[in-house]
Amino acid sequence: MNIEFPKLRPLDVQPHQQSGQPPMLLLRDPLGLTDQMLAIPQQLAPLLALCDGMHDQVGILTALRVRWGIPITRQALREIVDTLDEACLLESERSAAAMAAALAAYRAEPSRPLTLAGGGYPADPSALSDYLEAFDPADRLLPVPSSHNGIVRGLISPHIDYSRGGPIYRAAWQAASAAARSADLAIIFGTDHSGGLGRVTLTQQSYATPYGVLPNALGVTGAVADALGEEDAYAEELHHRHEHSIELAAVWLHHVRQGNPIEVVPILCGSFAHFVAGQADPAHDTRIAKTIDALTGATGGRSVLVIAAADLAHIGPAFGGAPAHAEQRATLRRADEALLARMSAGDTEGFFGALRDVGDRNNVCGLPPIYMALRFLGDVRGVAVAYDQCPADDRNTSWVSVAGLVWN
Repeated sequence: MNIEFPKLRPLDVQPHQQSGQPPMLLLRDPLGLTDQMLAIPQQLAPLLALCDGMHDQVGILTALRVRWGIPITRQALREIVDTLDEACLLESERSAAAMAAALAAYRAEPSRPLTLAGGGYPADPSALSDYLEAFDPADRLLPVPSSHNGIVRGLISPHIDYSRGGPIYRAAWQAASAAARSADLAIIFGTDHSGGLGRVTLTQQSYATPYGVLPNALGVTGAVADALGEEDAYAEELHHRHEHSIELAAVWLHHVRQGNPIEVVPILCGSFAHFVAGQADPAHDTRIAKTIDALTGATGGRSVLVIAAADLAHIGPAFGGAPAHAEQRATLRRADEALLARMSAGDTEGFFGALRDVGDRNNVCGLPPIYMALRFLGDVRGVAVAYDQCPADDRNTSWVSVAGLVWN
């Protein structure tokens, strides 16, 4: 198939180099439409940038030769474009058909299949319980004021892997365990790492855990879908298939409920980059307002637990930054403490404003779900119960910060 104006789909692009080999770029599809991972020479990075749907192949060829001095033939370019299309990495009839087939298969499953069981955590429920209970948060706990009390209405639970964030998960869920057991509905806002700008993505699938299935609260989900319009609400539904953020919170929710099911509303939250850049304001965003209003109207009279499945900062070379050593980590902790204070005060706009004002320089990937949780909870107060910084490379120069926090 000849694609004259090639346009890449959203991809995960990572540098890669083997000893003695030229540097390469690995291209991976986050949606998993194909299990292929393509590698192209790093010097062809401009070619990827030009595959934006605005340049035809002749224009791409000319730009590569004139602007970047890359001697590539028309035939070679056509072969690269064809290879990208065959791997479903371009927006094309081929990838659209693959996406439709994948979505139909996902919806036909009895529940959302587990993606991390047996790898990220034990698949056997008894072994899983032992695994989760073995995490000791003692040296990550934060001082909690003696005056803090009340019924927990929501919490921040990380979405980092359990092997690094397990103690913080346990601290957060210990603090929220009574509320989790007494609630009859859980709304889980999760980070959509592949989500479009300002997207709110629903699914009608229930979420499986090794303990069983957490049934989807279809009435609430449907109310939000009606408010947004089904096309908008489910446009990126396939992201639920592989996105880990909600799954990792759902497992802990089911664990502290000792395997007893609870209805859930799983909502993936897309990027806030345009809000951070000042191109729009989440306080006046129609999609967000419709979501919050619909959730509020559909959950009246129910005992609701709100969960933000959210990590905090991502700093260092693994995330495109400079190496972060002791001084940078101390600075990061102070910045995180200021954010946690805003969250604890229920200061939705102050929390967002603090990140917008610095261009989200610490890459807080939990910004969207935390913001959505605060908007839904409204007048709320909370307290951070645990905090940690987890290594993200083998040189201890990249870090992810995580926290457990509960709102009353």
